[in-house]
This record gives sequence, C-alpha cells and structure tokens, in this order.
Amino acid sequence: MSHEPVSQIPILFEDNHLLGIVKPVNIPTQADISGDPDLLTLLKDDIKTRYNKPGNVYLGLVHRLDRPVGGAMIFAKTSKAASRLSEAVRSRSFHKVYAAVVHGQLPSPRGTLKDMLLKDPKTNTVSVVSRGTPGAKEAVLDYEVLGSNGSFSLVRIILHTGRSHQIRVQMNQAGCPLYGDQKYGSRVNKPGQQIALWSVMVGFPHPVTKEDVVLSSLPPAEHPWSLWPESVLERLL
Repeated sequence: MSHEPVSQIPILFEDNHLLGIVKPVNIPTQADISGDPDLLTLLKDDIKTRYNKPGNVYLGLVHRLDRPVGGAMIFAKTSKAASRLSEAVRSRSFHKVYAAVVHGQLPSPRGTLKDMLLKDPKTNTVSVVSRGTPGAKEAVLDYEVLGSNGSFSLVRIILHTGRSHQIRVQMNQAGCPLYGDQKYGSRVNKPGQQIALWSVMVGFPHPVTKEDVVLSSLPPAEHPWSLWPESVLERLL
C-alpha cells in the first residue's frame, strides 16, 4: 500500500520491520555539517506522528545515497532487521540497480568496470588509484547502455560493491562523467545542474520472512531523463 506521509516522501513498502521510500533529491541521508533537514530525522518524526509513538523511534540506516541522488531506499525499523540487512549487504545478497545519464558513449554496449578507489576524507573526494595503494578498495559494477543520442547515454548499472561515490568516479574514469555531476564532471557540467543518478531498484531477502522484497522507482520525467521515451526508461527496472 503506497501512501504519502506528512513529509511528502513516497512510501514504497512498510511493515513492522522495514520502511522503503523514494528519497527526494538534495536531502542528506543522515545529519551532516550542513545542518539541513535529513531523511533519517524526517522519517523518524513521521513514524512518531503516524503511529503516535512516545519516546525515541528506532530507524536503522542500511545503505546510503549521496545527497544529490534520489530513488528507492530501505530503512530498518528494528535493530534485528538492521543487522540482518547489513549482513545481506556484506554477503552481496542485497542488490542495487541504478540509472545514470552520462556524457558521451561508453566503449561497449555492456560491460564490467573494476577500479581501485581511495577516499580522501578531508576533501570528501574519491580517486582511482593503482592496486596495492594503502587504504584503496576494489569497486565493481556492471553496466548496460539502454539508449544513446551521441551526446548523452542512458545507462543501467548493477552495483556489486558499495564504495563512496563509486558510480560517479568509475563512469568519469571510463571517460563518461555523469550529467550534472559538479564534483567529478565539472569540466562538462554547468553549476546548478541536477546530477542524473537514480536508485531504480533495491532487492533483498526480507530479514524476518525471508521472502524476496523488491523496491523500484523510475527517475522523474524531466531533463535529461526525458531525452528517452517511457518505454526505454521502463527497461531500467
């Protein structure tokens, strides 16, 4: 049952253990130095209001989306569900599919990108480094190009590792920075453009019932997503 909570964040799935939502763009997932309203706090307040709960509400963060990124996201409503979902992430039975619009054309219609990434916490930037670099972690994703008009390509991405800024950095490394990415594509993007990266699907075994849960969300019907007809965008799911 899909309905809109007080905070106007669409709910994709909810039971006693889980809360699945569509994250709006430009809201931080959790409180950060900006002090702006964050998703975790908004959702906790919403649960408190809707269920008239006294005291603190538990809501566990299982995975993150960068502030400018929107789309399907799951939260845990109990600590048991949180630990089981975190284990699913570790064992890679937690599946994440993203959509991106990138500049240019990738070398082949589908492929796998593997890079070693190193995060600089001081600047909150990630760079591709050589294997063996201390602190570097392997990043792996599969991609499929669903459409291209020469200038831009619509790409479906299956993420195998959840590294910070992974898709943005790996696509830039492949010569195709994301549309609107100010951090890793500033040479081709204009200030103020919204990054074209969207969480279209998360899938995992339910932490209690073990049944497969799949949450899906298509990107908004606005530029640059609107460069492709709905029939093409639906292939993202």
